[in-house]
Amino acid sequence: MAEIEKLEHSKVAIKLECDREEFNKALVAAYNKNKKRFQVPGFRKGKVPYQLVVKYYGEGVLYEDAIDEVVNPAYQAAVKENELQVVSRPELDVESIDENGMKYTLTVTVKPEVKLGKYEGVEAPYSEREITDETVNADIEAMRRRNSTLENVEDRPAKEGDTVVIDYEGFKDGVAFEGGKGENYSLKLGSKSFIPGFEEQVAGHNIDEEFTIDVTFPEDYHAEELKGQATTFNVKIHNIKEEKIPELDDEFVKDVSEFDTLDELKADIRKNQEEAAKNEAKNAFINAVVGVVADNAEVEIPDAMIENEVEGMADEQAARMSQQGIGLEMYLQYTGQSMEDFKNGLKPMALVRVKSNLVIEAVAKELKIEATEEEYQKELEDMAKAYNTEVDNLKQAFGEDNPYIKETIINRKTVEYLADKAVKTEPKEEPKDEEKTEE
Repeated sequence: MAEIEKLEHSKVAIKLECDREEFNKALVAAYNKNKKRFQVPGFRKGKVPYQLVVKYYGEGVLYEDAIDEVVNPAYQAAVKENELQVVSRPELDVESIDENGMKYTLTVTVKPEVKLGKYEGVEAPYSEREITDETVNADIEAMRRRNSTLENVEDRPAKEGDTVVIDYEGFKDGVAFEGGKGENYSLKLGSKSFIPGFEEQVAGHNIDEEFTIDVTFPEDYHAEELKGQATTFNVKIHNIKEEKIPELDDEFVKDVSEFDTLDELKADIRKNQEEAAKNEAKNAFINAVVGVVADNAEVEIPDAMIENEVEGMADEQAARMSQQGIGLEMYLQYTGQSMEDFKNGLKPMALVRVKSNLVIEAVAKELKIEATEEEYQKELEDMAKAYNTEVDNLKQAFGEDNPYIKETIINRKTVEYLADKAVKTEPKEEPKDEEKTEE
C-alpha cells in the first residue's frame, strides 16, 4: 500500500516498500535478464549459476534492474489507485535495501489544483472584419496574378515587377565571401527577397549587361561576419521577363472557376469571405473568452508542465518547417538563435496554453460536462472524413473508448458553453499615433 504525501509546488511523494521475498524475486529476474554477460572461471559465459554470480560479483551488480522490476509495476499501481494525474517523470530515492526488503520514495509532479473565478457571463470583445467590394476585388486580382504568364522582354531595361535571370558574386574588401555567389538565379524585382538596395540597382539594366552594385548588409543580418558590412556585387543579366496578367472578363472566369460570369464569381467570393470572417470572429471571441476565464482563475503552474508544452510546441514547429523543406536547425542558424533561445521564446505562449487547458478542464469538471456515445461516434465519423478512411479503421487504431478523443469533445463543449454564456463587447479602439506620443 502506497503512502501519499503532498508537497509544495504540486509535487507528491509516493512512499513504497517491498519485503525481502519480493526483492529476491526481482534479483532473480535481473539475473535472468543479464546472465549472458557474467563470466566466472570454470563456467561458460552465460552459464554461471545465480548464487555464484551473487557471491563472485556481489548482490549490488543486480540492483539496477531489480529495482526497475520492483518499482515500475508498484508505481503504476499507486498512480492508478490514488488517481494521480502525473505530469513529470518520477524521481526515485531508494532509502534502504536490507534483510527486510527495500524502502523507496518516488517524487512526481501532478496537475495543480485550479481555483476558478468568474467563468459564466464574462465580457470579451467581438468584431467581424468588413467585407467590401475592395476585399472581393483583391481576391480576384490575386487569382489573375496566380494565372499570369512571363513573357521575354528584349527591347527595354529591367524594371520593378520583372523577373530577371542573373549571375552575381559578392565581395567584401575585394574578397569574395561565402554564400554570396549565384548563377542563373531568377529574381523578381520588388519582391524584397534580396538585401535592401540590391533589386533597386538591378532595375534599369539590360540583357547581357555586366555591372557592379554597392549594398550594405543590415545590422540584424543572420551571418555575423556580414552584419552592417559594405559590399560590392558583380552582376550580369541573362534574361528579363515581364508578368502578363490576363484580362478580367467572362472568358477568364470560365478558365479559372466553375462559373460563367464575373458577377457569379464575385458573389461566390463575397459569400466565402463573409463566412470566413464570421468563423474568424467566432474563434477570436472564443479565445478571448477563454483568456478572461483563465485570468479570473488562480493556479500555480508547475515548471514540468511548461517544459512539456514547450517541447510539444517545438516539435509542432519543426514538423511544419519540415513540410516546407526547412529543418529546425537550419532555421535556428539562419535566425542566429540557439535551441535554448528558441525554447525560451516559446515559454510565454506555453504558459498561456497550459493555464487555459487546466482552467477549461476545471470548468468541465465543475459543470460535469461529458462526451456522450453519440458525440463520440460523430467525432469518429468526422475524423474518418478528414482522413479519408473508414470509421472501423479508426476504432481499431484508437479503440472504442479513447480518452484523448473524449477529452477533445469535452474541451470543445466547454469552450462553446463559455462563449454562449459570455457577453460580446465592442473592441477597444487603438489610440492614434498622436495620442500615443502625448502619453
